[in-house]
Amino acid sequence: MSNLPVLPVFRRSFGDSWRSLVAWGVGVSAALLLYLPLFPSIGGSGQMQQLIASLPPELVRTLGYEDIVSGVGYTQATFFGLIGFFLFIFAATAWGSAAIAGAEESGVLELTLAHGVGRGQYASESVLSVLARLVALGALSGGVILALNSPSDLGISITNLLAALAALVGLACVSATVALLVGASTGRRVFATSAGAGVAVLGYVFNALANQVPNADWLRWFSPYSWAYHEAPLRDGASWIGLALLWGVSLCCVAATAVVLRRRDISG
Repeated sequence: MSNLPVLPVFRRSFGDSWRSLVAWGVGVSAALLLYLPLFPSIGGSGQMQQLIASLPPELVRTLGYEDIVSGVGYTQATFFGLIGFFLFIFAATAWGSAAIAGAEESGVLELTLAHGVGRGQYASESVLSVLARLVALGALSGGVILALNSPSDLGISITNLLAALAALVGLACVSATVALLVGASTGRRVFATSAGAGVAVLGYVFNALANQVPNADWLRWFSPYSWAYHEAPLRDGASWIGLALLWGVSLCCVAATAVVLRRRDISG
């Protein structure tokens, strides 16, 4: 019988990454503490409304500023749609590219597999570790937003906040699992990072084009950003189709990662 501990890859990966998790958590908290308390002074002011009215409508739609004068719209535009989006994507891509491609480049992957850990097990536990970190980051974000909700007059409901966090974590999970898949396929961290970040950037661009060009609405079907936010979960609640697309694509990437890792020669 194997003497390996339970979830050895997950435990080591999660344990070794606690410093980066803390660092990203500090960054997310700082962004929330910087932007959300400003809403009472600028969100509903006449100057803000005049500023939004003076901007080109296409730019307003691209930035998601249509409802920025409300607490919900302000939180969506500043955090979920912009600052938080980029912070979560950067963290997810970094963790996803390091899990397999980074481990292979450093020789850790070959050494781990030589000690009785199966390739499918390594892939699944690596995904679980990345997902656990993203969920922790999402939980922290939710806690900070709830703490600022009443003092900053945001008017966010807990149910809709959970829906928005599920969309944000799911959006980040797409980038993470794409990075995992490309890392498992190539063994090169730079390719995995480029793929994970590229999916997020391309999704953002597709969403922006769909907002600006009337005949380009079909691009939303190819934009994870649109899957997450087109139905405005922080205002209207969960979009089950959007969440199904986000998490479904992530699961497909996880399954493909396990298959690719089983079939490819691993270099130390």
